[in-house]
Amino acid sequence: MPTFAIRDAETLERRSSPDRPAVVFKHVSLAFDGKAILRDISFTLLPGHTKIILGASGSGKSTILKLILGLLKPDGGEIWIHGSRVDRMPEAEMMKVRNHLGMVFQEGALFDSLTVGENVGYKLYEETDMPLDDVRRRVEEVLGFVRLSEHIEKMPSELSGGQRRRVAIARAMAFKPPTLLYDEATTGLDPITATTIDEEIVKLRDIENVSSIVVTHQLRDAFFVATHEAIRLGDQIEISPADAKKCDEAEFIMLKDGVLIFEGNAAELRASTDPYVQTFLS
Repeated sequence: MPTFAIRDAETLERRSSPDRPAVVFKHVSLAFDGKAILRDISFTLLPGHTKIILGASGSGKSTILKLILGLLKPDGGEIWIHGSRVDRMPEAEMMKVRNHLGMVFQEGALFDSLTVGENVGYKLYEETDMPLDDVRRRVEEVLGFVRLSEHIEKMPSELSGGQRRRVAIARAMAFKPPTLLYDEATTGLDPITATTIDEEIVKLRDIENVSSIVVTHQLRDAFFVATHEAIRLGDQIEISPADAKKCDEAEFIMLKDGVLIFEGNAAELRASTDPYVQTFLS
């Protein structure tokens, strides 16, 4: 394993207040070259809950993630991340806020020249003074969580597409961020493999109490995440259909041309009479 520079960082165990919203958008708008990308978007993500963002290509789904990460700044409105207003926050302060966020990209975005274990532990090696033995234990822990312990010394090229996505999830959770963002995490995967990714999203939410925003156009995966729950039974974790109360903790957001036209749970989405929603679902 290569030697990485270890720098001082805020404690790894830092967590946000359990009663403070994870993400809040208040009347957020954004335009590029006079074209509106998002128009007056408002929503709140509560701790341990899920927001699933649906919409056609170009509707503004991934733009919301970029605004949360501070990669873009809105033209108007407010964005709050775990109690900190970030829409006008300087980059130096935004770097600290990003430690509360984990990002899972569409293609995994792993480092091809590093092993699975090195990929998962990269941020811990680079940005903390955590002892190397402790980093290794944390890497083994999260790889065990996503059922990839035996692949720790492999290179990304030796893994399947689904395994690479699960390594990306392990890397995102290694730093213990209270909120995870998923950008089309199941795109390009076959249905069986995609379900394994959906199960990891559900497990992190219900077992680790991670708040999550899931951007997707895969309806099957969206409804799976919204209507299933993870329960720990001894040393095992079981994924099963959720009851109505649990389903209320996962809400859909539907965007059309940058406008939020629907927000509600899975049952409410299916029952919507909005013509665009019905066309999208069909």
